[in-house]
Amino acid sequence: MKRVLILGAGLVAGPLVRYLLETKGFVVTVASRTVSKAEALIGNASNGNALALDVHDEGALEVLISTHDLSVSLLPYVHHPTVARLCVEHGRPMVTTSYVKDEMRALDAPARESGVILLNEVGVDPGIDHMSAMRVIDRIRPSGGALVSFTSNTGGLPAPEANDNPFGYKFSWAPRGVLLAGKNPARYLASGKVVEVPGPELFANRWPCAISGFGDLEVYPNRDSLPYIETYGIATVRSMFRGTLRYPGWCDTLKRMVELGLLDEAKRDDLDGRTLAQLTGILIGSDRRATREDLASFLGLSASAKPIADLEWLGFLSDDPVPADANCLLDVLASRMLAKMQYAPGERDMLVMQHEFVVEYANRTEKITSTLVDYGVPHGDSSMSRLVGLPAAIAARRVLQGEIELTGVRVPTLPEVYEPILDELETIGVSFDEAVEHL
Repeated sequence: MKRVLILGAGLVAGPLVRYLLETKGFVVTVASRTVSKAEALIGNASNGNALALDVHDEGALEVLISTHDLSVSLLPYVHHPTVARLCVEHGRPMVTTSYVKDEMRALDAPARESGVILLNEVGVDPGIDHMSAMRVIDRIRPSGGALVSFTSNTGGLPAPEANDNPFGYKFSWAPRGVLLAGKNPARYLASGKVVEVPGPELFANRWPCAISGFGDLEVYPNRDSLPYIETYGIATVRSMFRGTLRYPGWCDTLKRMVELGLLDEAKRDDLDGRTLAQLTGILIGSDRRATREDLASFLGLSASAKPIADLEWLGFLSDDPVPADANCLLDVLASRMLAKMQYAPGERDMLVMQHEFVVEYANRTEKITSTLVDYGVPHGDSSMSRLVGLPAAIAARRVLQGEIELTGVRVPTLPEVYEPILDELETIGVSFDEAVEHL
């Protein structure tokens, strides 16, 4: 019997845990700070165990890791290096769905010496984005063509029928992480030139993006695209861009929120006892509660502009109190968004991913467009939970069954890793539509 440890019982854990529980010869332990969440995931499975775990108790964590054959970390990313270090010390492989950070990268040599793999970025973004891109790139390599442009755009959104609020977005968990990502600077390559986007200007850099077979969304840069030139082995590209997809209008409103300071994390002492309209007044330099006209004047917009209407819809011109537990402006914004932008029972989410490859041959230029549009199941798994959890589950199974024999810190960019995962995902309907256009 193979013993698998799942660390964390959050909203993406369900499909992963069920997959591993249904794998013959596996015993699955789910360890979570809230044991009731772990128990709900295990259910009545005879090959499952639920445990309470404080991840800060390194001794308890080490015991669990040392007594299991593989650990899957679904914890917040700050805990991954600790889990990885303990896995290396006890000669146990690890799988995560998070980006490789410097602390993880530093464990590459020790992991190789220990003979174990630390497989990261095997969710959806990162994960399926890498794997689906590499499948096309590796097909292009022997064709005699040179890949000169690569674009990859991804977004998790409400399905069209659930897109019923002004922001075109809904949260199935705390929005803080999504909002914090909106403060990141970005960098990409365009026609041979490096474009640097400062964090405060992120949402000013957006463009329409036509999704094949779906319709128009908008896209803005997703962090630093340049390292993926080396990761994907595509030194011939003159343009390299990774972007985040949203329904049109998101970026304009978020840009105005940045201008107001609503993404600021600095502790403030002027929040208690105020209404949201009074707080907005303070943010625009007024000594009274803000009106629609005041806010529009401050932002240089008309009073009928969409960002003004969006802020009003969120309540920032209302007499609702500032949330009592808010310590900073980001807390205020996240609390209001969570209250008004959640999925209702039975509503579906949607995951959209589209790659564009421009390939130059001696006698022609081709554009390959590869598109995935995946929907959640009403009253069932969200698309996000399936597409994050299932690639990690498949990878964990293959490592334990000896089908992935690599060592060190890895991401799923090699054919022996990504091909079987993508093939298995296709059997459950997760597949890309591909179109080729001659330019």
